Amino acid sequence: MPQGTLDVQLINAKGLKNTEFFGKMDPYVILRCKNQEKRSKVAASQGTKSEWNEKFVFRVTEGITELKLTIMDKDTGTRDDFVGELSIPLKTLFQEGKFPPMKYNVLRNNKYHGEIKVGLSFTPFSKRKVRDTKEETVTLGPAVRDREHHVTDFSGRETLVRIIGIVSHSSVCL
Repeated sequence: MPQGTLDVQLINAKGLKNTEFFGKMDPYVILRCKNQEKRSKVAASQGTKSEWNEKFVFRVTEGITELKLTIMDKDTGTRDDFVGELSIPLKTLFQEGKFPPMKYNVLRNNKYHGEIKVGLSFTPFSKRKVRDTKEETVTLGPAVRDREHHVTDFSGRETLVRIIGIVSHSSVCL
């Protein structure tokens, strides 16, 4: 399974089934990618035809296979109403890298409840822009000898660390 970043462009929704008896819905979207969750702004009083034009970024790690979207209607004084949901499999996106904005069916109880337009792109960590070389002098403890070390940080970026010389007991954390 690849690792990298998933960029999600939430554009709009059309034909959503109205959950309000009076007035227009105030829809928002909850986006989930495994244990990561993001939430769109509320499209106040936009009803069944809503615009968001928002971007979200998820970190893709082992075990992520789909993006889940849940559309809700914001209510005041009562629990928010469930409008519908959808899941977008990511396997093909991991191979192709980008899906232009396209419409996906919103379902509720396995029935069509409108559509939502979403664009997706995936950037593997190995293809991300490499930072320019930067030289820094730091002081390390006596156990470190002249060497080059490749260090990978939590985002997957690899850095070459070159150790020159031996210094007594001073230390600096990198």
